[in-house]
Amino acid sequence: MKCLSAAEAKNAFGHLIDLARHEPVLIEKHNRPVVVVISIEEYNRLMGGALSGRQTGNVQPEGKA
Repeated sequence: MKCLSAAEAKNAFGHLIDLARHEPVLIEKHNRPVVVVISIEEYNRLMGGALSGRQTGNVQPEGKA
């Protein structure tokens, strides 16, 4: 599993996406693991196809309307 700092993930977001399409990517903040980024295919596999056939666009950030 690849590992990036939160700053690296922020500054190279496109690279993070490319990495996550091939394998999970661990994101650390202050040297502690905080999140794992995975591809939509891996998410669907883990969730039993939760997003298959569902529109995923137009998602608003939390607190934004």
